[in-house]
Amino acid sequence: MKEHYLRTSVRGRYLVEAPEGEWPFPVLAGFHGYGQTADDGMALLRGIPGSERFLLCAVEALHQFMNAKGEPGASWMTRCDREQRMVENVAYVDAVLGSVMMGNSLSGPIVLHGFSQGVGMACREAALGCYRISAVMLLGGDVPPDLERLVTMRSVHLARGNRDRRYSQEMLEADRQRLIDAGVAVETCVYQGGHAPTEEYFMAAGRFLATLG
Repeated sequence: MKEHYLRTSVRGRYLVEAPEGEWPFPVLAGFHGYGQTADDGMALLRGIPGSERFLLCAVEALHQFMNAKGEPGASWMTRCDREQRMVENVAYVDAVLGSVMMGNSLSGPIVLHGFSQGVGMACREAALGCYRISAVMLLGGDVPPDLERLVTMRSVHLARGNRDRRYSQEMLEADRQRLIDAGVAVETCVYQGGHAPTEEYFMAAGRFLATLG
């Protein structure tokens, strides 16, 4: 038996919400957690104070399935063919950002926001994508251990709930030190709560977003 791979085209779904007015806008792109959809990602972005001045883009992972609730969900990565999927995912997000901007110039930064499993996607896009990223907001997930070009993340807001069992305080501290060692400016937030964001998180995220021009 021989194993073969065939390149094919797959449709990816993303949601866009633009502020009042016309280009140029700053961009805030979000990557949802495991089993979620772009709708969940957009709701999270909207919850951040100040996000209304950004063009919001919620990207949905390519690997869809029915989650534990019997509802549609998606996943960014599995253990199968990881290297190949990483390349495909970064190319996909590059294409989404290119489609969103459609050749328009920016007014301000491109900021990436990752939640839970989406943290890895945000990190990889910042490190390996074709666009210059100004800042990355990471919530409830660890920086991929295999990722090397961390300096391209430039400025990071790193957050977790103090009762989050998936992303521990030890993991946050390890990620913080690793980013600092790579020359990245890091701001941390530990809020009262579990894995999901709370109002305390949204307020802290809004303060960080306000510093980005």
